Amino acid sequence: MRDRAIRQRPDLHRRDFLRLGAGAASAALGSAALPIFAGHAFAAEPASAEALVEAARKEKFLNTIALAPDWANYANIIQRFEKKYGLDVRSASPEATSAQELQAVRSLKRQERAPDVLDLGQPFALAGARDGLLAPYKVATWETIPSDMKDATGLWYADYFGIVSFGVNLSAVKVAPKSWSDLKKPEFRGMIALNGSPLGAGAAFAGVFAAALANGGSLDDIAPGVSFFAELAASGNFTPVAATPASLTSGQTPIVINWDYLNLAQTKKSSGLTDVTTIIPNDAAPFGNYYCQALSAFAPHPSAARLWMEFIYSDEGQLLFLEGFAHPVRFADLMSRSVIPEALLAQMPSAEAYKSVRFPTIKQTTGAQKILAAEWARQVRT
Repeated sequence: MRDRAIRQRPDLHRRDFLRLGAGAASAALGSAALPIFAGHAFAAEPASAEALVEAARKEKFLNTIALAPDWANYANIIQRFEKKYGLDVRSASPEATSAQELQAVRSLKRQERAPDVLDLGQPFALAGARDGLLAPYKVATWETIPSDMKDATGLWYADYFGIVSFGVNLSAVKVAPKSWSDLKKPEFRGMIALNGSPLGAGAAFAGVFAAALANGGSLDDIAPGVSFFAELAASGNFTPVAATPASLTSGQTPIVINWDYLNLAQTKKSSGLTDVTTIIPNDAAPFGNYYCQALSAFAPHPSAARLWMEFIYSDEGQLLFLEGFAHPVRFADLMSRSVIPEALLAQMPSAEAYKSVRFPTIKQTTGAQKILAAEWARQVRT
């Protein structure tokens, strides 16, 4: 499937952005070319709700990884899940990257503390599937997840969307950058950061891709994004510090290139304490992508893992993502049934900002990964 430029449709509303973004995001994410990896005690289809809850409660625990409390509202999601089902969620390495999640599956498999479920950037979901680290499972709401936003065998599927934005601490930055070209200004020396290395962090990968779109690149050519960050590093504007909400609000990294839902959440959280704002750069079409939920093929608590998936993709779970400013994958279905409270819709930025969002296909994502692997460390020296 070819990449769709949503900006060709000036009449799109937010529900259309998510529906069409799905098609642009993935190019046949139902991946017939990927092998099916049977996971331990997993069934490909959901068990009855009552039987699954009973089996999960017998396991008592759910092991998660890389679910930072302030990321996409995961603190509340975990709390709601524990209260609803009486399970204890053991959250390991909440600040881990997608690459580290996959490494944890490899190194801890068949151990009690191994992760049961994963939340992976799209490039890493593809890698996990190819490496046999994921198990197939289809939730009860499977049919309402756009077909081009999920692996056809159920190895992984999108859970929420975001676009790249600037989080800016106005207490430390006199005039906020409005565009990618603004980031080159000398007054931003030592201020600009990603949330980690683009070789291992999905949000950082997206930041480089977004920079490419603003500097003569395309979804087929991420190289100008690498060159852009090389220039920022050479000027001293880019710092290799892995940005966090704390480093943004403290002023250590006062300009953070990150997902909109993370910067928007921090803007809300900092209100009355630190003046943080979220900016969608105005000199290029925004870059968008999604994270994918998946079951580990070596999950020590397979029933709890499946119950978590059912909860995440239920109306309740999807609305909890929206509370955290992340667009849930089932947004169009929720809108069609009028189940989204107006208060949640009102807190989101105008849909106008999202009409020109560009999503990469699988082929474009894997091509970009190869370029990054070859060029990032060579060019971007800090």
